[in-house]
Amino acid sequence: MLKSSKIKPFLWFETQAEEAARFYTSVFPNSEIVQVARRPKGVPGEEGKVMLVEFKLEGQDFLALNGGPQFKHSEAFSLLVECADQAEIDYFWDKLTSGGGQPIQCGWLKDRFGVFWQVVPHDIGRFFKGGKSAERVMA
Repeated sequence: MLKSSKIKPFLWFETQAEEAARFYTSVFPNSEIVQVARRPKGVPGEEGKVMLVEFKLEGQDFLALNGGPQFKHSEAFSLLVECADQAEIDYFWDKLTSGGGQPIQCGWLKDRFGVFWQVVPHDIGRFFKGGKSAERVMA
């Protein structure tokens, strides 16, 4: 039996939960769609349409909901990808900005589904210990 994460990100989409989950699982190795749940009769929305998608990215559990247009993603919540080297940073940056994503700055980007990501070196904290390196990173 697979152990599920006690705490998992819950992402709200207007209608693209399954498309987003399939995209993310194609970008990250060791990832999978766990379950796609469709709207049953009596639940708001069109019966039979995708409602919830459970998926894993690198072993981390996620839930995605097709909840309608009421809420949008914002920079106040982002997913951080720690990378081993520049090649890995470039890979995730290119994949996550593909198809209409937008680069922002300082390693931040918005993907084509409106989700915000930070793609950074795994040891990013060492750059913020003060001095000239912190100033260069922020510039």
